[in-house]
Amino acid sequence: LMNAAVAQGVEPAQITQHCDSVSLCFSKGLGAPAGAVLAGRREFIAEAWRVRKLLGGGMRQAGVLAAAALLGLQHAEATLHRDHDNARRFAEGTSGPLGIHLLDSPLCSVNLAAVETNIVMVNVRGAWPSPAELCDHLRATSEEEAAETGEAVSVLLLPWSAHTVRAVWHRDISVRDTELARSKLEFVARKCQE
Repeated sequence: LMNAAVAQGVEPAQITQHCDSVSLCFSKGLGAPAGAVLAGRREFIAEAWRVRKLLGGGMRQAGVLAAAALLGLQHAEATLHRDHDNARRFAEGTSGPLGIHLLDSPLCSVNLAAVETNIVMVNVRGAWPSPAELCDHLRATSEEEAAETGEAVSVLLLPWSAHTVRAVWHRDISVRDTELARSKLEFVARKCQE
């Protein structure tokens, strides 16, 4: 919700105005260690409260977590813009010699028009490697990689479908981390072609 609101330049309430209920997690892009908020009609919240108690949910001294959530909300726009910029940088390759969409590789591509927030879907072409195998290669490090690129980097991406890998940015991923991830994908793509 917050990523969509920042990307569209609107208040979250504008997006949720026709929803009966909304759940917002503070530990995703907002960077709080834990916590979420549930909003809806009074009757819905009363029932959610009852079920939470019935299942044993509850916390004491939750003010520290609430403070982290408040801080995340106060800085959401700047933080999420940075995450979106890093995702676009990864997809476009604006800070390096090659972007994913410019790779001279039959292995992978990105639809730049679909990169609107902090999520990049990398399309994996061909039968090998599969998205799961590509993710395994991106996670693994080797002496060969260190010798060729100067660093051994482990990149964690998620196999999303039969032909897609999902990359997501959050507040703890820097511009430098983004460049390293892109370089790692370029290295893996080159090695898979060989």
